[in-house]
Amino acid sequence: MVSFCNLCSLLLAFSFAFLSRFENFVDARTQDHYNSTASLSTRWTNNATAYPDARFGNSVTIRAILVRGKEASGPAYACGFYCQFDCSTFLFAIFRVPIQGGALFVQSETEFPEVVWSANRNNGVKIGATLELTSEGDLVLKDADGTVAWSTNTSGKSVVGLNMTDSGNLVLFDKNNATVWQSFDQLTDTLVPGQKLMAGQKLMTADGMITLSVNDYGFSAQMQTSPPQIYYQTLVKYPTNKIKSPYLELVNGSLALFSDSTTILASLPVPRASSLQHIQLGLDGHLGLYEYGTPLGLVTDLLTEYIGICGYPTACGQYGICSGGACSCPASNGGASYFKPVDDKQPNLGS
Repeated sequence: MVSFCNLCSLLLAFSFAFLSRFENFVDARTQDHYNSTASLSTRWTNNATAYPDARFGNSVTIRAILVRGKEASGPAYACGFYCQFDCSTFLFAIFRVPIQGGALFVQSETEFPEVVWSANRNNGVKIGATLELTSEGDLVLKDADGTVAWSTNTSGKSVVGLNMTDSGNLVLFDKNNATVWQSFDQLTDTLVPGQKLMAGQKLMTADGMITLSVNDYGFSAQMQTSPPQIYYQTLVKYPTNKIKSPYLELVNGSLALFSDSTTILASLPVPRASSLQHIQLGLDGHLGLYEYGTPLGLVTDLLTEYIGICGYPTACGQYGICSGGACSCPASNGGASYFKPVDDKQPNLGS
């Protein structure tokens, strides 16, 4: 027979598991509850009182400020405060959020907020931090102690408002609705449809070690060593051997290199989108294609087919040797061994 106390314990455990599974619904408000634009002299404070948490499992918490979505169900773009796990620090970020029946931040096993841009990815802020669109038109992120963590530096440039677009672009605009500043120009490690990687710009990992860039002859991925180590490149044969106004853009079906906005000169094939996609340059050098609603988000790796596992500069860590997709330590010299694996169970960590 199950004792009364044991029965209570079982009921409590079941209740906790049930509520934990649906804790994401704490802020399941409709899109209409949120603005997609903001005017000058507006301030947002990073706390749960002003902006209730929307928690996704035990890993992600968001506090949305502006939200813009096209459909009643599917993904929307939002900007706001974003944190992971213990939430000791927050990013001001643009992220995708799930919508179902017009309600935001609903429970899903596969759909978690995905950060596609952040202002302060290496300079997190704490609870109590503020984001302010000043009366002078500057968008300023300050930590809880008042220290400026990031700014658009747009004071005195005739800004009249802030807009979160349905393509995931955060825009400061003037009275003529012309763009003064936009997040699409402030590249991080991610490219979304409609965003262009222009010549002279770079996708760059958070540690600054891996970049993807476009030049007058094609595009390449490289590790920022001295000298730089190019591990993937596409070069274009062009009548003048120099591309005019080149840029890289993710379109439905390819990551394409354009010239003059019309001509595709080269491309990497991409699975056609069934929902919102983006590419992200990983710390390991992999260029991943991600899609909303896909388990773990990752659809495919765009470069491995061409360069193989051993083509990545960090495939086997700092000193490891990659051969045939397997990692090993450098051979000993005269009986003396100077290298050993960092972890025998994870040879890709190197020696």
